[in-house]
Amino acid sequence: MTTTTLTRRPARVRTPGTPAARARRTRLLHWIAVHAVAVAAALFFLLPFVFVFLTSVMTDDQAMSGELWPHEWNWSNYAAVFTTPGFLDWWRNSLLYAGLGTLFTVCSAIPVAYALARFRFRGRRTAMLLVISTMMLPPQVVVIPMYLVWAQQLHLTGSIWPLVVPMAFGDAYSIFLLRQFLLTIPQEYVESAKVDGCGELRTLLRIVVPMARPGIAAIALFQFFFCWNDYFGPQIYTAQNPAAWTLSYGLESFKSAHSVNWNLTMAATMLVMTPVIVVFFFAQKAFVEGVTLTGVKG
Repeated sequence: MTTTTLTRRPARVRTPGTPAARARRTRLLHWIAVHAVAVAAALFFLLPFVFVFLTSVMTDDQAMSGELWPHEWNWSNYAAVFTTPGFLDWWRNSLLYAGLGTLFTVCSAIPVAYALARFRFRGRRTAMLLVISTMMLPPQVVVIPMYLVWAQQLHLTGSIWPLVVPMAFGDAYSIFLLRQFLLTIPQEYVESAKVDGCGELRTLLRIVVPMARPGIAAIALFQFFFCWNDYFGPQIYTAQNPAAWTLSYGLESFKSAHSVNWNLTMAATMLVMTPVIVVFFFAQKAFVEGVTLTGVKG
């Protein structure tokens, strides 16, 4: 009787020089390199905000020194900024300007963009070219005649209404961006709504607007950021009335009045920047979808 001896083949040991090990090491180095660049880029954009925040909670003496970390956290600097005469008025004016400006722009851009994207009429291309051409016109070209109209004819200078009212008549960039987004919506959805008996207005409100929410969110955020940070317009129309100043224009006056109090100046700067950061943080998903014009997902 013969016995067969089974020999176990020794397991293959992967040495560091094998192709699989080199591939894993390459992937690891690639991951480290990509994330190192991302962290460096994030720090590059984040450090100025950290510096402004840390300076805003320092004392007067420490803010003038070269120290970067506060000895004690003086949150009272923010209270001092809010109690500055006129600051709450500037805050209210900025909210009114940004809120109404965004609302008027969205309400005026939606029907115009829908008409340019879906209707077929004579002069459609010419109308689109006119919209695009107004985007190339610098605002400084029309500022003098517009100021004369608001000052001499309507007598509304010294208020924010010369800044808000024109937005109810459309914004070229918002119309163009939203029109491009509406073109990505399949025509079958609109035709199905019309077959079910919907008119143009009902189709727009019930079908197109819900499907175009990313594009609408994008133009709303763009307009909100523009109005909140606008310095040129308030300087032209509200300079003679401090009660009508916005935060962007009032911050310059605040900095001049507190030129030696860098902690208060930085606290005011943080209060101006915070709403924009918060709005973008909560709406960044819709913002990115609208800008990239992803269209409709099935």
